[in-house]
Amino acid sequence: MSNFVLPGVALAVVVVLFLPRVRNATLWRAMVTPLASIIGSGFLISGPLLSHVVAAWAPVAMLGILLVAFAIGAVIRFNIIHAEPLLADVGHSHAVKPLQRLSDLALGFAYIVSVAFYVRLLASFVLRFGGHRDAVIENVLTTVVLLFIAIVGWFRGLGGLEKMEEAAVAIKLAIIAALLIGLFGFDWHWLASDQTLIDPNENLTGMERLRLLAGLLLIVQGFETSRYLGNAYDPAMRVRSMRLAQLIAGGIYLLFVITGLPLLMEFHGIADETAIITLAGRVAEILPALLILAAVMSQFSAAVADTVGAGGLFSELSGSRLSSRLGYIGLVAVAILLVWTGNVFDIVTLASRVFAAYYLLQCLVAIAATMGTDRLAGIRRRVLMALFLVMAGVLALIMVFAIPVG
Repeated sequence: MSNFVLPGVALAVVVVLFLPRVRNATLWRAMVTPLASIIGSGFLISGPLLSHVVAAWAPVAMLGILLVAFAIGAVIRFNIIHAEPLLADVGHSHAVKPLQRLSDLALGFAYIVSVAFYVRLLASFVLRFGGHRDAVIENVLTTVVLLFIAIVGWFRGLGGLEKMEEAAVAIKLAIIAALLIGLFGFDWHWLASDQTLIDPNENLTGMERLRLLAGLLLIVQGFETSRYLGNAYDPAMRVRSMRLAQLIAGGIYLLFVITGLPLLMEFHGIADETAIITLAGRVAEILPALLILAAVMSQFSAAVADTVGAGGLFSELSGSRLSSRLGYIGLVAVAILLVWTGNVFDIVTLASRVFAAYYLLQCLVAIAATMGTDRLAGIRRRVLMALFLVMAGVLALIMVFAIPVG
């Protein structure tokens, strides 16, 4: 496809997303944080992983993963409406409170590791394409980026971080739009050829396939950040923006898997972002350069989004005694310490399981909220409790058996 068409598409999308009526819309601003986190560093590897595991069934598998993620999002949205009033009720003791506190502690740990991981991955990625691979330099660059996020968060607050998110997400979505159009063009020519999709990797057992697919669920997490934006947006707006962010991100993931399948089937193993970006040159010569920028924006915006979520989370954990701005500083301080004293890439596997544990605990919070609220009764209450219990069981299996990726 023309090297002028795809940049033109990306530029057009950026212009639209930077229009004042879009940037200043409350719904867009509330949606940017979960959207940035959902379409994070694992986006580009989701397609190759699925093609490696289930081949031509990749779109079906992706749809199943997204439906499970949407169901978990529905649990979080339920808690925004029904659990938050119980948490705010200081005059009574509810089972919701200790469960929510435990889940917040788990998520706080996961956010710290995730932010360190995203920025460390960004530094490694940038330096690798620049021809430099030095651990100390990568740590220094990681520290500089983390300090930049902390400074903006401290002096400009949520508004300043959201502006950075908006810019990064706009660029990322623009390049993804160009990528999808380029893949459509590639597929058109591929359909005219005699090539066929290959069978799934026969070296994988059925259980291994399920464990890898379960791990992919942890790539599309991030929607829970809306839960911790209560100081900026009312419950109705957080519910609406989270739902819309999941629908948009889900559509993007599904289109990427569908349109990318003919190209991605050429991988004979699980590829990393570098290999994917290189192969994208077959679609258009300009595309690898655009995808490098998209990968950097994905990692940066995901780090900022989780910082935003963590700030609100730490403020809630402290009973509002700690401001979100201090939460940003605390997260960055611990993340920098982690970068210099530990192996972030090893710890991130544990953090992925902790995310699953958080979602499991949110199901338990939803059960407790269903029992504790007067707004639900009768058959509706029993059905909801049964659904939350089933979801908790599914997440327990994912937490134990999934193979984290991304």
